[in-house]
Amino acid sequence: MQTGKIGVTTENIFPIIKKFLYSDQEIFLRELVSNAVDATQKLKTLAKLGTYSGDVSNATVKVSVNKDAKTITISDQGIGMTEEEIEKYINQIAFSGAEEFLDKYKDKIDSIIGHFGLGFYSSFMVSHKVEIYTKSYIADAKAVKWECDGSPDYTITDCDKQTVGTDIVLHIDKDSEEYLEKKRIEELLNKYCKFLPIPIVFGKKQEWKDGKYVDTDEDNVINNPTPAWTKKPADLKDEDYQNFYRELYPIAEEPLFNIHLNVDYPFNLTGILYFPKIRNNFEVQKNKIQLYCNQVFVTDSVEGIVPDFLTLLHGVLDSPDIPLNVSRSYLQSDQNVKKISNHITKKVSDRLAEIFKDNRSEFEKKWDDLKLFITYGMLSDEKFYERAEKFALLKNTENKYFTFEEYKSLIKDVQTDKNGTCIYLYTTDAEAQYSYIQKAKNKGYDVLIMDGHLDNHLIQQLEQKFEKSRFSRVDSDIIEKLILKEDIKESKLSDTQKQEISTVFQAIAPAPTYSIQFESLEPTDMPIVITQSEFMRRMKDMAHMNPGMSFYGQLPDSYNLIINTNHPLIEKIVTDTQAKVGKTIEANTQKIAPLKEQKEALLNSHKDKKDEEIPSAEKEQIETLNKQIQELESKTNEALREFGSSNPLVKQLVDLALISNNMLKGEELESFVKRSISLIK
Repeated sequence: MQTGKIGVTTENIFPIIKKFLYSDQEIFLRELVSNAVDATQKLKTLAKLGTYSGDVSNATVKVSVNKDAKTITISDQGIGMTEEEIEKYINQIAFSGAEEFLDKYKDKIDSIIGHFGLGFYSSFMVSHKVEIYTKSYIADAKAVKWECDGSPDYTITDCDKQTVGTDIVLHIDKDSEEYLEKKRIEELLNKYCKFLPIPIVFGKKQEWKDGKYVDTDEDNVINNPTPAWTKKPADLKDEDYQNFYRELYPIAEEPLFNIHLNVDYPFNLTGILYFPKIRNNFEVQKNKIQLYCNQVFVTDSVEGIVPDFLTLLHGVLDSPDIPLNVSRSYLQSDQNVKKISNHITKKVSDRLAEIFKDNRSEFEKKWDDLKLFITYGMLSDEKFYERAEKFALLKNTENKYFTFEEYKSLIKDVQTDKNGTCIYLYTTDAEAQYSYIQKAKNKGYDVLIMDGHLDNHLIQQLEQKFEKSRFSRVDSDIIEKLILKEDIKESKLSDTQKQEISTVFQAIAPAPTYSIQFESLEPTDMPIVITQSEFMRRMKDMAHMNPGMSFYGQLPDSYNLIINTNHPLIEKIVTDTQAKVGKTIEANTQKIAPLKEQKEALLNSHKDKKDEEIPSAEKEQIETLNKQIQELESKTNEALREFGSSNPLVKQLVDLALISNNMLKGEELESFVKRSISLIK
């Protein structure tokens, strides 16, 4: 029997292992099973080389739980260890500068995790005692037992193990007894060991018999040792890729297509990435890429490891160049990981470009499901934008698809305004904005559908990328002003008439929600059009997605009520206004005129005087005149508003404009219907 102390220069190694070396306690099983797989693979290699003559064809790693004894055992048929090897690999954690390193970084978990190859010692996170029973493959090697209770003290004794390999027995702590439950171990094996290259056995397969599940004689192998990504693409069919996807995501929809990665220079990387049908909820899509190191699961939280937009993909990445026992922040700073990330981005864009070139019709069919992913990529990764601009598509209201260059060629001659700016018209809701789309089409213009979750941001980007171009939502102004070809024709209304009509309509469409504006349109155009400012609407839309812009999101919706000064019905309202309110307006105007003259004369007499030089009586007189003028103007405006609020034609025209925007609801809609019937009689 040999006793001794583990070769580490600090007494607090085990507390540090328990608290700092691993952020997730549950990975102890991954570490021990991975070590067992490594030992088995080494022995298989020696057998191939003729160094070992034993049979390794059916070698497995077995995991077993004894709830009564409160132990977990991991057994392999691998290379085993001699007493000298135990001394070297288990007892001597005598790495250079260990104490200094631990003292420096013990409060910084991310820096210490995975820094040293201490996988075996993760067992002490859940155990109060660990035993190793091992026998080396070397001829005549003695079987030995190593035992440690979580202190630096250990013992080594001979044991009677007959077979080559290693059994590690964990005596589970009281506060870690959850790991003695079969379902918990099944969960961990399925998570971390699902694709390890050596069969992992956990118990026996079961069958339903006499009303319950009973064990059979067949071992329950929980993993797939040869997953699809470890095979050559030439050896796989479409069906194989689909089956593997279902193995990864049993209840997911079928993916659109996949990319098989197989790189051996300048780094090693294999994997299969799938394009799912992307939904608007990013968070539901993310964390579906599983990261492996030599078929050992590392993480499915890959933000920062691959570009953010690639986290929307599903599948597997496997690279021995990715450190196993690491935190995400450690991975993000790793140079190999950065190279891998850049390579994956290129491979994804190359694959999309290939599909677009080889089968554009199929690409177009899948575009609506791909659009969000590609848009996200273009917005977040400049290099991806440079590649994607060749195959990214724009869809119009005719459901036709165009590349950026194709669409520019389609509209540039017709939709360039008098200042030489190419105007891209778009709709965010083809049904709700139907009338505006029709007006644009009547002019010979084309309208894009930009109703995606990120299209508001994409529009901003494209306006910066496209030379002398602007995007305008089709309902953000009258079509004549969206693409200004010539100066607007002369209005039939005078400025005074406009001012009066503005007050009439303000009675129905109150400020500040509605801003009354006048445009000289064709008599055949609509009498009233409601639009919303492109800038403010964009800001409000973006505020919903960007907390930093919440100021815009809190602003009330505001609209422009545009009155066509050349429409016959507007001329009729002007005539009716004059007939009903004209005498009142004229009487008030006649009273106001001399008051304004007096005020003007007084102001002129004060032109060269300082404020203190103006007599108080004259100041009071000006104030009195202002009050009298305001009272008379208020009476005029009150008469105009009273006429507007009681005139069914004014209300009807405003409601018609609201209906065309799907903005008339409930009681107001019912009133409109009743009024329409009465007007028809």
